[in-house]
Amino acid sequence: MHKTIIVVDEEDARLASDTLEVISFERYLVDFPKRNEPKTRLINLCDTEYYLSRGYYCSLLAEARQHKVLPSISTINDLRDLALGPDDETNLAAFAPNPLQEGEEREFLAYFGWTEDERLRQPVRRLFERYPAPILCFSLSLDAGGLQLSVRRHGYNRLAERERDLFQQRLQMFTEKVWRSSGSRKQLRWDLAILVNPDEAIPPSDAEAIKRFIKAAAKVGMQAETITAAQASQIAQYDALFIRETTAIDHHTYRLARKAEREGLVVIDDSTSILRCCNKVFLHDAFSYHRVPSLKTRTVIGVSEPELDEIEAQFSYPCVLKMPEGSFSKGIYKVANRDELTSRLRELLSDTALVLVQEFMYTDFDWRVGVLAGRAIYACRYHMARDHWQIYNHGAKRFATGGFETLPTFEVPKVVLDAALKACKVVGKGLYGVDIKQKGQQVYVMEVNDNPSIEHRVEDAYLGKELYMLIMAEFYQRLEQRGR
Repeated sequence: MHKTIIVVDEEDARLASDTLEVISFERYLVDFPKRNEPKTRLINLCDTEYYLSRGYYCSLLAEARQHKVLPSISTINDLRDLALGPDDETNLAAFAPNPLQEGEEREFLAYFGWTEDERLRQPVRRLFERYPAPILCFSLSLDAGGLQLSVRRHGYNRLAERERDLFQQRLQMFTEKVWRSSGSRKQLRWDLAILVNPDEAIPPSDAEAIKRFIKAAAKVGMQAETITAAQASQIAQYDALFIRETTAIDHHTYRLARKAEREGLVVIDDSTSILRCCNKVFLHDAFSYHRVPSLKTRTVIGVSEPELDEIEAQFSYPCVLKMPEGSFSKGIYKVANRDELTSRLRELLSDTALVLVQEFMYTDFDWRVGVLAGRAIYACRYHMARDHWQIYNHGAKRFATGGFETLPTFEVPKVVLDAALKACKVVGKGLYGVDIKQKGQQVYVMEVNDNPSIEHRVEDAYLGKELYMLIMAEFYQRLEQRGR
């Protein structure tokens, strides 16, 4: 259960309520942290205009005391002299259609991501998610170079009387609805953020699966909600992070996992798992060292004639070329002769220092074993896409994926389960999907995927709601072990 306090330079009685405690910076400095205090959320209304000001130290101390604070130190620093020009398309595009005439300038305030002008509320909300601060001042202007936007902090003490009334209204709404401190709502012990990307073409979990994760979280004692990458700066407000967006190393998913870990959150999948699973070179090397059964694979760094000769001596055609990083069958190519091998290698090596060559083995289906914390929790047989050699055929307009069968893990051959668990040991103790080919009693681990697909009526077809409960229960157990 959380309590919410507001820290101010000068106390203002109108800010206080049954659910909000208002204190001065001096009192916050001296009286906190308190022994056995509940989880605390803090709204810092002190002046943060200057580096090392009281407002700056208020947020700094809040983070050190593990209080969830708005604005965070990162946001305070991000807002220093922040100006967004025409090149910042992500933010400025949100203001379309353009609200100004050429030569016009406009300045307005936003309170917790809300502003009075209905036309501007959506873009203001998006920018608040990126720079979460109680009060933001926006300056818009239009010149020959295009729309110009600056965003800066605005002190509570500088608000006029009417503006303070508006702020107080939005403060109450924000703390009741967004931070969920309303006494009428059941309080849950932990807060879980689920990272999603609404624009992703093939997300790891569909909308219905996400809803089921949220329901399962509530049943085990966690308040779960979805966030997007734009809200990454608010991650310290949560206790745990569940990544349900396709991950990559040079990507915001990896950076957010690292940030969340530094903030002390429980993260699945953790940054180490992302780093290891997203790079097939690591997996190949680790499989070889730990004797995980896998297909014959070679690392290639050039396209010289001697190297091509060595590849052909080791592999027969067709063979498979793999980019070190890729997902959902992307970055994987089958070549049928030396010309195709040479051409594709040159193309790939222009983007990466290493390429993997792997023997080709066709099977009607691949096993996918879901493993959580070293335990197999679900299993599927994914069939190849029609007239294709992979599960996904990204070039097909119809039949882009094959069918599937979901089985209880006790019906999976022991040799498949053993290989899956052995492969996961070289990665970590997160949530993984292990792809395995089987020929008779011989199995070959193709890869270990962090952030595996979990979709409604696919991976949950056998366990149903229990699959979501297993994963949420693992979060809860880790949070309890970590403690407050």
